[in-house]
Amino acid sequence: MSKKAWPALAFAFTSRSSAGTLPLNIEVQTKSLGVASSVANFAGSFGLTMGQNGCAGVYPAMVATLIAATNGVNVFSAQFIITLLLIVTVSSFGVAGVGGGAIFSSLIVLGALNLPITLMGVIIAIDPIIDMMRTAVNVNDSILAGIITAKKTDLWDKEVFTDQSDTINVTEN
Repeated sequence: MSKKAWPALAFAFTSRSSAGTLPLNIEVQTKSLGVASSVANFAGSFGLTMGQNGCAGVYPAMVATLIAATNGVNVFSAQFIITLLLIVTVSSFGVAGVGGGAIFSSLIVLGALNLPITLMGVIIAIDPIIDMMRTAVNVNDSILAGIITAKKTDLWDKEVFTDQSDTINVTEN
């Protein structure tokens, strides 16, 4: 799959925008991976709004855990873990699929956990580099969700998926 998904993943990495990658994401799913158009549109759109596991899930949880540990919070306690999971889940709804969206998500989580947000200043300096990878993870997982959903609902063209020809030509209309 990685070779066929490469155009969308490379664009997501360089643009740092899940929303900007949506048309290419859907095109890769339908033309290169055999996902039905209805499933690809849903998985791509859902992935950039609520399914941003990199930007709205993993990253804010990681930042909150690191900052909590520096403030004397027992990050291994059940109370902290459950609270963190609930807050990260709720705060991930509707996070913008554009570069820097994870910063705002992290600020929401830190504020909800009553942790200092000033330490985000250190992280913001290197955030664009981290954001490139987070965005690629988001797009990759929305593509994966499309393939799994299409396969489970019998809306997957396995022949397109297993075709060994080159990836789609993104310059064609």
